[in-house]
Amino acid sequence: MIKQPHPSADEPHKPTAKSRRPLSPNLLFVIVAATAVIGFLLGTRSDQLYSLIAPAFGVSTYAGELNLESVQNTYQALKANYDGPLDDKALIEGANKGLVEAVGDDYTLYMNPKESSDFEKELSGNIGGGIGAEVGLRNDAVTIIRTLKGNPAEKAGLNAGDTVITVNDQEVAGWTVEKAVGQIRGEEGTTVKLTVLRGSELKEFVITRAIISNPSVESSVEGGVGTLTISRFDGETGALARAAAQSFKEQGVTSVILDLRGNGGGYVDAAQDIAGLWLDNKIVLVEKANGKTVDELKTGSNALLAGLKTVVLVNSGSASASEIVAGALQDYGVATLVGEKTFGKGSVQQLIQLPDGAQLKVTIAKWYTPKGKNITKEGITPNTIVTLTQESVDASVDPQIDAAKKELGL
Repeated sequence: MIKQPHPSADEPHKPTAKSRRPLSPNLLFVIVAATAVIGFLLGTRSDQLYSLIAPAFGVSTYAGELNLESVQNTYQALKANYDGPLDDKALIEGANKGLVEAVGDDYTLYMNPKESSDFEKELSGNIGGGIGAEVGLRNDAVTIIRTLKGNPAEKAGLNAGDTVITVNDQEVAGWTVEKAVGQIRGEEGTTVKLTVLRGSELKEFVITRAIISNPSVESSVEGGVGTLTISRFDGETGALARAAAQSFKEQGVTSVILDLRGNGGGYVDAAQDIAGLWLDNKIVLVEKANGKTVDELKTGSNALLAGLKTVVLVNSGSASASEIVAGALQDYGVATLVGEKTFGKGSVQQLIQLPDGAQLKVTIAKWYTPKGKNITKEGITPNTIVTLTQESVDASVDPQIDAAKKELGL
């Protein structure tokens, strides 16, 4: 789950709890300049003084230093002895990545400018040239989490659950998701070759990349049942889902299926907005850092779908913001969860801008459901467990949807 540093203008239903707002660049400059001058006059390092003043303005700082003498020694030995050219910029980037990876947290990441740009595009849904598939790690293997309707991956025959073995004949074992995605994406009209393992069978696909831009929310109504499918929680999700909910009301929908399968998460604000379609002025999560409560996030007071019988579909790909929504609706007893145990990501990340377009995605807290549960590594267990097998996918059968309809009395 990513905590936005400030709310988006197109998200009218904002948290009632406190929020962390960044300083404006001008004010930040004034503070830095002032602390530098005062630090000089008082004989105190400006970074130390800045660390004392900045928290009053909502900026987290640390005044200490890391002794990087050994890194300099390694660099000097490398520079003096390596037989070949060295790219200092690449070495610095590698050092930054290594520093952050050494924390040992899968969700605390250093992203170089390109990775940062790709991440922002993915979260917004405007990913440029690609195949229209969500990729993730399952059992430490690069896996197709889902394919986007009407896009090249689906048309070529890729399925959710396919394990990627090679990309353009390169073995992907040990790759990060970011590296795999970077290799799969490319210019519109070019091709990418994927070898995947489906069950015990290897399959090869040559897929032509296309411009991919998909909304985070899709909706439909059939037989009085409104289905709301949310693929990620981005800056548009709250507004799109609220519009769909309003349409449900106008069409006389009597029950709702909320499909969060394969949704890897996104912004906490968007999760708040979605939970607020069912919950009126309720706490949806509690954030704790170092064991102390630092935030309580509540929904708004316009729960359009309150009182409608609701089933939420989840699986092992439902993570983070998806789990916030599913956990809150389950805790308050306003929805029944159907499917498979969720992923189990109970931490909060914040994006911090670094020089030259790089970003740090850093874990700042753990989150807890309204009943006080942190689901890290455990996930959320559905009320009704229904497995979607590869055989069902191959046969275009969805027993989880069928179970949801049965739960709604259809």
